[in-house]
Formats: sequence, structure tokens, C-alpha cells
Amino acid sequence: MREIILGTAGHVDHGKTSFIKALTGIETDRLKEEKKRGITIELGFAHLDLPCGHRLGIVDVPGHEKFIRNMVAGAAGMDMVAFIVAADEGIMPQTSEHFDICKLLGVQDGLIILTKKDMVEPEWLEMVEEEVQEFFRDSFLEDAPILSVSSTTGEGMEAVRQELDKKVGHIHFQEEFGPFRLAVDRVFSMKGFGTVITGTSLSGRISVGDELMFYPEEVTAKIRGIQVHGNDMDVIEAGHRTAINLQGIEKEEI
Repeated sequence: MREIILGTAGHVDHGKTSFIKALTGIETDRLKEEKKRGITIELGFAHLDLPCGHRLGIVDVPGHEKFIRNMVAGAAGMDMVAFIVAADEGIMPQTSEHFDICKLLGVQDGLIILTKKDMVEPEWLEMVEEEVQEFFRDSFLEDAPILSVSSTTGEGMEAVRQELDKKVGHIHFQEEFGPFRLAVDRVFSMKGFGTVITGTSLSGRISVGDELMFYPEEVTAKIRGIQVHGNDMDVIEAGHRTAINLQGIEKEEI
């Protein structure tokens, strides 16, 4: 079954990573520097199995302005966005930047999450909700549900899961046929394995042993292995968060 890609967006330190952990139980901050600084630098990945049978592949993107390039990489291939706004701060600079990127990349669906509801009074939360409604007016998120949550207590998370479960039936799937295309958002080397790329497969299908070409360099490499959320796969089709182990190419060539 085709995986649906949900990406986060929002200002730095508005609780995107904590929200994903509370929603899925998966910690997406991997780097020591990320844990030390309390912000996401690299892209993080998680997944959530919904009652309807669909699996969400979740991309946690950095909010800090210095890592906006990483955010663009993560936004490529999103089916929908969980737009995060902290209830104690409201709309902030990277809120606008991330929203512009989502529109530029053609994201068409999503929901709005007000995090840190446990840190504000109900009257303040209501004011922030009104601010958010005005900010997203006349956009693809104008009629999106606004859900307030606490990643600390877990309040509101079940409502988010239920809303995601309803939304997946209305997702406009991207074209799955034609040549295989993958938006590479991370390249690294693993001892004993070699070069690994990750990204969202946008169209086509590949198998272990196939050859890939990378643009704009026009260099090729053979597929040694494929994984989806840690599971080995022989074949992968469009619409999946994918890790591909390559042979015959160094990470600096990609």
C-alpha cells in the first residue's frame, strides 16, 4: 500500500520534534548537537500506522533559519503538512518562511497544530487560534482543522490521530508511473555498507541490482540494498520514505 508522507513545518523551537515523539513514540533528533542545542538540524524521520490501514511516513524538518535548505529538502514529496505553531508565541518569522516554501512546492493539504497548550491560559490559546486563522486565510490551509495539543502531557494527540485517519482518504496522490524519481534529502556513509541516500520516492519503481543516475552530475551507481523504516525491501515504488544503499559511488559525488 502506498505510504502517505506527512511533513512538519513551523518556527524554530515551536515543538515539531516533541510533537512527533508524542504522536508516534519515535525520537527524530539523532545528532548530539541537536540534543544539546534543542533544535533540529538534519531531517528526522518517523512513521505512524493509522486505524484505516495506511502508514504515514513523517518527515521532521528544522525550523531554524540557518537550516532552511534542509527544510526545503524535507518538504519535497509531502502529501500534507502538519503546520506547527506554539501557543505561547503564535506566528513567528520562520512560520511565514515555511508557509511560503510549502506553497512554492505545491503542498495542497494539511492540518494546523497548536503546541504547548499546557503553557498558556485558555483565553490566550483562543487569541492565538484567531491569529492563526487570520494568517492562513485565503490559502490551502484556510479550512484546515486547528488542533491544540500538549506534547508533555499527551493531551490532544488522539484527536490528531483521528483527524489524520480521516484525511488520508482525501489525499491527492502524486503520479506513480514513469521513470523512478527520488528527491534525495540526505547522503551519508556507513562503515561496512558504503554510501546511503534517503528521500521520498516520487514516481516509478526500482529493485535491488538496478542502476540509478544522479542529476545534475549524471553519475551512476548500482543499488545494493533498499530499506523502508528499517525493513529490507527488494522492490520499492512511489510514495515511500526510502533509504538506498549504493555501490560504485562516493557520497561526495552525489
